[in-house]
Parts: sequence; structure tokens; C-alpha cells
Amino acid sequence: MAERRIGQMSFADDLICDAARANVTLQRVSELVDWAEIDVLLSGLRSGSMGAPAYPALALFKALLLQQWYGLSDPGLEEALVDRFSFRHFLGLSLTEPVPDHSTLWRFREQLGKSGLAERAFALIAAQIERSGFVLKRGTLIDASLIRSAVNPPAPPDVPPPPDADGRPASKLIKSPLDPDAAWTKKRGTRFFGYQAHVGMDEGSRIVRRAAFTPGNVNESVPADALICGDEETVYADKAYDSKARRACLRALGIRDGIARRRNRWHALSRWATRRNEIISHRRAPIEPLFALLKNVYGFARARYRGLPRNAAAFFLAITAMNLRRWATA
Repeated sequence: MAERRIGQMSFADDLICDAARANVTLQRVSELVDWAEIDVLLSGLRSGSMGAPAYPALALFKALLLQQWYGLSDPGLEEALVDRFSFRHFLGLSLTEPVPDHSTLWRFREQLGKSGLAERAFALIAAQIERSGFVLKRGTLIDASLIRSAVNPPAPPDVPPPPDADGRPASKLIKSPLDPDAAWTKKRGTRFFGYQAHVGMDEGSRIVRRAAFTPGNVNESVPADALICGDEETVYADKAYDSKARRACLRALGIRDGIARRRNRWHALSRWATRRNEIISHRRAPIEPLFALLKNVYGFARARYRGLPRNAAAFFLAITAMNLRRWATA
């Protein structure tokens, strides 16, 4: 399938684009990112329908970033690309070139989800931010937040079946035919149906360096080791992440242990351990606004789509957009 050639700007386009550069944030993002690296990653993806030239994958990826920053639906993004010169300039579209329609944008996002390339694009851009020196690496804050499913949860049975072979409560195993990837879990005594977003955020810059997106029944401690970068001075996390194995791993890596201690059934926490937990809670507090931003501004109060691949792609697009905005506006 042929690919559209975009970016053939006329003199009139150049004049309009001068006005479009008034969007300082988009201009700054354009200058900071090595887009060639992202272009190579996405080059295998195609968006065009049968017989129509495809838009460059990089232009469509940039369009989905715009969607995250401005909270637009697919039809709303299509309209904005028609009307807003700064958006066209960001994508590299001239005034005379047609914009991708909402079905093209949807198909491209589907491919991002199925291919897993949204996560790899996030990792590449996070690595670019690190190489710029913006990430301070004094500490990594690790936490997770539950994301409600886009569909209503299935009703638990009146008499639940016995636990499975791994000892998991039956309520966690009940699937929805509308969203079979979403799962039950329980937090603070309350049942919850959906997914879970896991992040490792740099303490000083508040850049998300590592992330994972899982069904809700995956314990938050399971992906935790993959959220440790290995070059930070300290790892901070709440008591849900406390384990002897993780403490030993941090010692082996030469990383200070900032994980809150949990009490056990035989011993209460000492006064020193209680005070230590309070200090850690204060140090890891900046990660809470990140989840508030994800849910209240980037639309993750509940999952946007059905299925893990689609929601994971949307999640990685959102945190990529968050990282880029923070980098560009610092």
C-alpha cells in the first residue's frame, strides 16, 4: 500500500505555520523529541483502507498525542485537525492536504494495541528524556491505582464456588462476556472490577520511567520489580510492596530501601518503624497527584475501551503525553 507524502509546504503554508507556532508547548515538544527514532519503531504500522494511500505512522502517533493533551474524541480530533493550524503543523500537514478521518485514527490505535508498540514508544521517549539529563534519579516512587472497567461488572453469584488451585477467591475469577480481560479484586474490603495501572515515577522530575497495565486481580507487588530502574538512589513504596526478597534485591543493586514496613500477626511495628513509615509516606506523596491527573484530566476515571490491549495502549499514550508535557513545560 502506498504511503501519503506529507509536509510539502507552500509559501502560504509557511506563513500560517508561523502563526501556528504560537502554541509554545507543541513547538517545544517538536524540538525536544528525536522523532526519527519513533518513526523507525512505528514504520511497520499502516492506517489506510483498501486502495487509499496510508498516512505516515508517525503523523498518526502525533495525532493520538494531541488527542491525549486536549481530551478529544476521534471525531473531535478529526475536526480539530481541520481547523487548528498548530495541530497541522505538529503533524507536518500542509493546508491543502486532507486530514486523517476518525476511522483511520481508530484503526491506527487498534494496531498500536495489538502490536504492543505504544508501550515501546513510551519507553523510547522516556529514555530520550533521561538522556537529556532532565531525570534526576534521586529516587523512584512506585505505586498502583485501580481503573474501573468500561462495562458494568458481572454480578457475583449468591453462593460462590470454592477457591481455585492457587487459593484465589472465586469472586476474582468471574469474567464479563463484554470485557473478559477485566477482573475482580478487593481493596480495603471493597470489591472492584477492572484493571490496574502501575507506575515507577522519578522523584524529582516526576517523569514516569517505568509502567505496566494489568487486569485488576494482579497484585500490585507482582510487577513491582520491573518498575525499579536500577540507577536510582532510593526506591519508595507503601507497605503493600514490602517483602524480604525485594529488600534483598535492593541491597544487591546498591539502592536504598524506602519501602514502608508492614506489621505481622506476631509483632507490632516499633516506634522507629512507625516513624519511618510516616517519613516514607511523605516522600512518596507526589505520586498521588499523578494518578489524579491520569484519571481527572487524561480520562482514566474508568477504562476507555474493552479489552487489555486497547486499554494498555491508551494508558501508555496517556503517560507518554504526560511525560512530554512535563518535559516541554519545565
